[in-house]
Amino acid sequence: MQVNETLNEGLKRGYAITVTADELDAKVNEKLTEAQPEVEMKGFRKGKVPMALLKKQFGQRVMGEAMQESIDGAMAEHFEKSGDRPAMQPEVKMTNEEWKEGDDVEVSMTYEALPEIPEVDLSKIKLEKMVVKADDAAIEEALGNLAESAQNFKARKKGSKAKDGDQVVMDFVGKVDGEAFEGGSAEDYPLTLGSNSFIPGFEEQLVGVKAGDEKAVTVNFPEDYQAEHLKGKEAVFDCTIKEVKEPTAAEIDDELATKFGAEDLAALKTQIAERLEAEYAGASRAVMKRGLLDALDKLVSFDLPPSLVEAEAGQIAHQLWHEENPDVEGHDHPEIKPTKEHTTLAERRVRLGLLLAEMGQKAEIEVSDAEMTQAIMNQARQYPGQERQFFEFVQQNQQMQQQMRAPIFEDKVVDHIAEQAKVTEKEVSKDDLQKAVEALEDDG
Repeated sequence: MQVNETLNEGLKRGYAITVTADELDAKVNEKLTEAQPEVEMKGFRKGKVPMALLKKQFGQRVMGEAMQESIDGAMAEHFEKSGDRPAMQPEVKMTNEEWKEGDDVEVSMTYEALPEIPEVDLSKIKLEKMVVKADDAAIEEALGNLAESAQNFKARKKGSKAKDGDQVVMDFVGKVDGEAFEGGSAEDYPLTLGSNSFIPGFEEQLVGVKAGDEKAVTVNFPEDYQAEHLKGKEAVFDCTIKEVKEPTAAEIDDELATKFGAEDLAALKTQIAERLEAEYAGASRAVMKRGLLDALDKLVSFDLPPSLVEAEAGQIAHQLWHEENPDVEGHDHPEIKPTKEHTTLAERRVRLGLLLAEMGQKAEIEVSDAEMTQAIMNQARQYPGQERQFFEFVQQNQQMQQQMRAPIFEDKVVDHIAEQAKVTEKEVSKDDLQKAVEALEDDG
């Protein structure tokens, strides 16, 4: 077997691999000899079929496997000897397309090698960590939001018309073709207008009703309604309005605190302060991470595999195009060509991605099964009622697992680097932190 270099330009590599006819024949014989003890053929006892007959019967079928294994073996040996790591799957193709049995097999292999990643002196990196304390004003604002979400309703003045957001207390009877149907009636039912808890078009027709009114509401059940006998049917609901109530925020007191699982108002304030400071810490970490990546980007420089940069630039351009054209859900659109700005951003991402991967590998950082399970569970919550199916889908999809593992790995590497960098804490206001976060979003 021969492997000859044909290209060595920057990170681009090319090799001509030759598997001789004798080597291929030996490989075929080896595979047939291995299978011989289990082969049965008419006129021969099991395991006693002559090699010549085996070769005639199965040689062609085994040849393809032998050829593939020989080429794979030559590639594996090359990468082990050279120390090269291909940036993407090598391109492999036969160059003697008119090959016939008895000929040597000639193959070309081209790829881009991953570059040598330079060592980084992490002690040279200086970072600033923004620290925000939860002040009384922020806690009071959060309390006010909780009180609003736990709203009560109080009766409006007699004769007041119901508005969107009001609660209407009523009796109703639903009929299809003049006949009342099962499950279509209720008494003293409290319905918040605008909550969309009833059939589409129902709540809008009650805007303007007063206590004591009788109102016939006509609606059509949707075609996909769960009750088979009501799908697409027109229904009339005879409604008797008993009360019209307006929303009022709950009182900020111990009773409100118990609604949210706290012992009293003081305990609820403590919980809110802890939650706010956890949110601030998360935002602060994102700002510090950007500072760390910026510092690393200035410290290192090395050649980048063009194919990785090109693929990343295309992905960036495609994603930004869809953000600018949200009405286009599929991929049936004109070709999107990356701009110089997309390529510059892609170069940064590829450079930092390769650097973090190398640093993580040297530090023996891994994503544990428990961390992956937690990440999958967190994402599964976005699909209520289908958590199990989502979990199984991820378990069977290697690409999806990699997409979820990558950001966890990156965050662990960032934490590892930050531990060795010089970090200075700086106490700032919530507004200062917010501005820093907005600056991140503006920079992309």
